Amino acid sequence: MSQLLTNIAELTTHTEEHGTLHDAAVVIEDGRIAWIGPADRAPAADTADELGGRAVLPGWVDSHTHLVSMGDRAEEFIDRMAGRPYEAGGIMRTVEATRAATDDDLRARAKALRDEAYRGGTTTIEAKTGYGLDVETEKRLARVSAEHADVVTYLGAHVIPAGADRRDYIDLVTGPMLRAVAPHARYVDVFCEQGAFDVEESREILEAGRAAGLGIKVHGNQLGESGGVRLAVEMGATSVDHCNHLSPKDIDALTGSATVATLLPACDLSTRQPFPPARALIDAGAAVAIASNCNPGSSFTTSMAFCVATAVLQQHVTLEEALWAATVGGAKALGLDGTEDAIGRIAVGGRADLHALDAPTARHLAYRPGTPLTHKVWKDGEQR
Repeated sequence: MSQLLTNIAELTTHTEEHGTLHDAAVVIEDGRIAWIGPADRAPAADTADELGGRAVLPGWVDSHTHLVSMGDRAEEFIDRMAGRPYEAGGIMRTVEATRAATDDDLRARAKALRDEAYRGGTTTIEAKTGYGLDVETEKRLARVSAEHADVVTYLGAHVIPAGADRRDYIDLVTGPMLRAVAPHARYVDVFCEQGAFDVEESREILEAGRAAGLGIKVHGNQLGESGGVRLAVEMGATSVDHCNHLSPKDIDALTGSATVATLLPACDLSTRQPFPPARALIDAGAAVAIASNCNPGSSFTTSMAFCVATAVLQQHVTLEEALWAATVGGAKALGLDGTEDAIGRIAVGGRADLHALDAPTARHLAYRPGTPLTHKVWKDGEQR
């Protein structure tokens, strides 16, 4: 069956061929984009959806979440708002709640968050482990993540569990835990930060993951200039995430590399960390992504629209740059850009992952922050 989406006031494709079109139409067939062009030239289709002058853009690509986790850390959030600094050690409270959960509990939480993300226009989502920190729970998290996310990342190296010997835990992360999780994961990640893992420990963990066939990601430079950014670039990581504290040398390193700097605006607001220098990164030519970092401790939101609006309003990013970062940038951060699926773009032959807004232009995402603007969402051509 083919479906015509017509009377699109503004169509953001992120392709060189079409760019941004006005008074446009799209034809979907077998879950793919079959045609793009002016509405008055659209071919016939089996069904038609009149969008009433709304804007359409690619579905959001959320390249950094902790979708499978349990617990509520609202009290910690209130303390932070009162001035208590964010510390990596709070992760253990989520670990305790997650370890105590059944598989059904984990599935229900993951599904609820994934459905919430869908309703907000997210069509591709990554999920990290990292709230188990033992072999069995990390394996469970990876398995449930694979059921609800498009990409799974192994983050056994989130922090050292309370009471664990440091060397023994790193051996566990690079040995039995890695072997248990690797069949479900695409990437290995490490929290290279004060209070977590230093540069050499992080390098050892990433090298073990790479030897197991996984791609590389890094949590870096969130709480200070941890060395995580330059380690990520040195090792050819697909992305380095957070990037709050960057020196000019860090920016230069990212600019000359294929490593994507993933920015997490909602997390920065929730932890009262300084925003990353997004304007400097983009002006230098670095690839930038925007993601939600959905997790109970430091960024309990699935709203990519909120993250986009925050980047525009607080980080001096243009709307066009923020849209690119939250779609194509996210696809690059997951190694999905440039594939025949055309993740993050609306391209003929690519996956029909679309997001229609209750607005005539995508500018309203920042112009009307906090307003629920999602009208309809299609993933693989099916309305969600």
